[in-house]
Amino acid sequence: MTFQPLRTLGPFSPPTHEQSWLDTATALAAEFAATAAEFDDSGDTPVANLAALHDAGLDSAFLPERFGGEGVSTVTFGNVLATISKACPSTACIWLMHVGAAASLIAMGTPETSAFFQAELKAGKRFANALSEPTSGNLFLMPLQAAEPVDGGWALTGAKRFVSGCEIADYFLVNALVDGVPNFFGVDRDPTITFVPIWDTLGLRATRSQLMSLDGTLLAAERRCSPPTDETPNPIGVGLPWLSIGIAEAALDALIAHARGRIIPSTGKPLSHMQWVQFETAESAIALDAAKLLAGRSMWLADQTSPETLPAALAAKLSANQVAVQVAQLAVKVGGASGFLRTSAIQRHFRDAQAGALMAYSVELCRDTIGKAVLGVQPEQAPTGFG
Repeated sequence: MTFQPLRTLGPFSPPTHEQSWLDTATALAAEFAATAAEFDDSGDTPVANLAALHDAGLDSAFLPERFGGEGVSTVTFGNVLATISKACPSTACIWLMHVGAAASLIAMGTPETSAFFQAELKAGKRFANALSEPTSGNLFLMPLQAAEPVDGGWALTGAKRFVSGCEIADYFLVNALVDGVPNFFGVDRDPTITFVPIWDTLGLRATRSQLMSLDGTLLAAERRCSPPTDETPNPIGVGLPWLSIGIAEAALDALIAHARGRIIPSTGKPLSHMQWVQFETAESAIALDAAKLLAGRSMWLADQTSPETLPAALAAKLSANQVAVQVAQLAVKVGGASGFLRTSAIQRHFRDAQAGALMAYSVELCRDTIGKAVLGVQPEQAPTGFG
């Protein structure tokens, strides 16, 4: 099955002058789709894919111009990310965390540090997001591990989990408590940082999101970042829904291809002519369109630096995570035993679809936060943003 472009997002499609970036991503995605099953099977990092994204200029395209980027809109970023995710969600996930970590370090660092990381990003160096701790759960911006004062800054001994693309990263965005207050740092890769090979997962296997161990790792004072603000570029928070949307798109395409191609012996007609398939496909397709619109709204709000961006992103993530599972489950149901086989892309989409709901903020926390807001219940500790 050939790679199909992402279905239209209507008012949240890229503006005309930015369409070339989506065209570039679509062309690359066709290549990524051809090797996605291979990377899923081996669990190897798709280094060539990530290099291709960099060579195409996509790594820095979405940085604001004041930070050395092209200033491409967040709306276009969502479309590009979903297109890549539809082809190879592991590639999309690593790329999102790479761009997000780099953007945060560039935006929150001192002028000297910002300029350094801008140059390193353009030179092709790799960044990874290392904020989540084994005991911090969803509140990954509120670290529990404390750094101790040393010459030149602070030293951190602890662990960060689910660090996508960590094994190929040159720099890490790391947080820790300094005098009881969360602080963010840009950290160079050095021998004090090691990786525990725990990543043998159900889905998104090629992200290789290992546990990262830090043993007295220096958090240099000169790489200390200012706290994030509402105007800090935040690709990860608004980008996460698009990972699931891409997976849902791929699962829907696989479902349609199977339903059209499978002939029912008793009727001589394709499976797509069965009413239950039509009914359930209609529900899933509409739910997917709704998720895209919610995600598009959050991207539009991000482009306006609106304070409503985080609430909108939570709603978009909840909807997108749920629809990915819904569509993938239906694809398995329509695919029957054929879709259950390893040779079918359907089973891979089903496995990949499970990951989004587990990523912070999890579906449960999104529900809790949104439900409290709707009911007017004051939360004890509200989400403060994404890393």
